[in-house]
Parts: sequence; C-alpha cells; structure tokens
Amino acid sequence: MGRVRTAAIKKFSKMIYQRYKDKFTSSFQENKKILEELITVDSDKIRNRIAGYVTRLVKVAATVHAPELEAEETSANVD
Repeated sequence: MGRVRTAAIKKFSKMIYQRYKDKFTSSFQENKKILEELITVDSDKIRNRIAGYVTRLVKVAATVHAPELEAEETSANVD
C-alpha cells in the first residue's frame, strides 16, 4: 500500500499546479528543480512530497486528455 499524503500537501500541490501548469512535466526530478525556482521550501522532505504529487497530477491530466485527442483524430479522419 502507498503512503497517504496530508490534505495540506495535496491542497498546496494543486494550487501550484493550477498556477504553473505549463512549467511542470511528468519527471519528478525536473519538478523538484522547478519547485526550487518557484517557491521557498524549508524542508527537502516537504518539497519532495509536493513534487511527487504535482508529478502525479501531470500524469493523470495527460491520461485523461489522451482519449479525447484520439477521439478527435478519429472523427477528423472520418470526415
């Protein structure tokens, strides 16, 4: 079983992700570096948890939008 993230980590991660969607990628290492530039975090542990949840949000968003794009391409080919 996975570890549970606190509500504060999730809330802050979602807020940061919404503001800077275009900067984040599906790479945890890159997201850690991006967070270092955007915000000041006193603890590496907290930064890593935020980066991990942001990475998850990016991956979920990519999988949700992928079927929509495939459907659009299919309908464009039919016309």
